[in-house]
Amino acid sequence: MTYVDPFEIIDLRFRAYVIPIAWLETLHTGMRWAEGPVWFADMRCLIWSDIPNSRLLRWCETSGAVDVFRADSSFANGNTRDRQGRLITCEHRTRCVTRTEPNGSITVLAERYQGKRLNSPNDVVVKSDGTIWFTDPTYGISAAYEGGKAESELGAQNVFRFDPRDGSLTIVADDFRQPNGLAFSPDERLLYIADSGFIGNPEWPRHIRAFDVAGDGTLSGGRVLTEVSPHAPDGFRVDIEGNIWSSAGDGVHCYTPEGELIGKVRVPERVGNLTFGGTARNRLFICGHTSLYSVFVNASGAQRP
Repeated sequence: MTYVDPFEIIDLRFRAYVIPIAWLETLHTGMRWAEGPVWFADMRCLIWSDIPNSRLLRWCETSGAVDVFRADSSFANGNTRDRQGRLITCEHRTRCVTRTEPNGSITVLAERYQGKRLNSPNDVVVKSDGTIWFTDPTYGISAAYEGGKAESELGAQNVFRFDPRDGSLTIVADDFRQPNGLAFSPDERLLYIADSGFIGNPEWPRHIRAFDVAGDGTLSGGRVLTEVSPHAPDGFRVDIEGNIWSSAGDGVHCYTPEGELIGKVRVPERVGNLTFGGTARNRLFICGHTSLYSVFVNASGAQRP
């Protein structure tokens, strides 16, 4: 095997997060558009979406084997876990957010806002209080390839907050072209949200914004933290020091909490999403366009696996 250094150091601060002897590993290939990786620490496995093939796949850390977790995922995109460890999934075809119960049954959490169907929930994160936050662009209803061609009933692309305690669904941000990935800062005082409107319209944004989070769940601010290029930001994660590890056209970009690009993990294809996993949460699992990759870094994910 020929070793190729995957790390590009743009600022010397990135050296602190690089493991010099680590390399980019290809764990699986053959997907049409890989997305939504979520780590299950208790089962030592990763589950992710293959959107156009409408399936969820599972990679086992102990054996390295890959199998089909769900053969028909309703064109699932983003995935995460709630505070009880249940799988939360954004589905394009059904245009809803679901929860997989311990017995395998599926509960619909959010599918309509004020009587109108959602567009196509894309990415999702759970706050420590149990509330579920998700983005709702139109990618899944723009073509049959990712869900099903349909008109938007809402006429807008919003960011939502769902509270499972009372079933309420609230718009927390409504000024995005195409809201996409999202993640909280380690102390949950900030919510970062990507606008990937550039995908399909080069005149639209390709940046990550930072919102202040109030105790009642309302957002304020929304300043542009950083622009992401080449291509645009899709999914991203935050480490315990507050650095943002974002998808991009040439791999994974690492930004400081102030939005400074300090380094990259080069990947041979466009990246759609990523997550931290492994025993120490220091293994970066990367969904490229057609393949699942991983690399060990000297950083640990802030999100509870």
